[in-house]
Amino acid sequence: MISSNDFRTGVTIELDRSVWRVVEFLHVKPGKGSAFVRTKLKNVQNGSVVERTFRAGETVPQANLEKRVMQYTYKEGEQFVFMDMESFEESRLAEGQIGDRVKYLKEGMEANVIFWGEQILEVELPNSVTLEVTQTDPGVKGDTATGGTKPAIVETGAQVMVPLFISVGERIKIDTRNDSYLGRE
Repeated sequence: MISSNDFRTGVTIELDRSVWRVVEFLHVKPGKGSAFVRTKLKNVQNGSVVERTFRAGETVPQANLEKRVMQYTYKEGEQFVFMDMESFEESRLAEGQIGDRVKYLKEGMEANVIFWGEQILEVELPNSVTLEVTQTDPGVKGDTATGGTKPAIVETGAQVMVPLFISVGERIKIDTRNDSYLGRE
């Protein structure tokens, strides 16, 4: 159980038989009446967002989430197959469970898979990945490191904006949180 006074951004709670993550919270102490906590909650399973008010000190069950390191092994049809690194059991995930970071999944890549009981909630990829550029416009003589950018397609099919001097075949580091170029490898 967790008190509404202890809500912080990122805390997960159980309400109405599902898992909710606190996105925003505000402790309000009106001049008249008792204090309350106004929150914005996001459903981890389906992504819906609701605003809810709790009395100050009200307790709600905290969601017990387990994080397991799993390796992405291959794609079968529309499903992505992940293998548990300890038990070697396979789990199949749909693209919706992985989210928009699916464009950075590469065979053999390790990721953190978040479980609630035996149900998979989400997949956390590493903050940065190193991938090879497979398609981009050629660099022109005179391009500099501080110049503009151009689109490049990497080996997983994702498109990233890179500096003008990057060419096909180079390995680049990409921030998966905001799709930005971090440097060459």
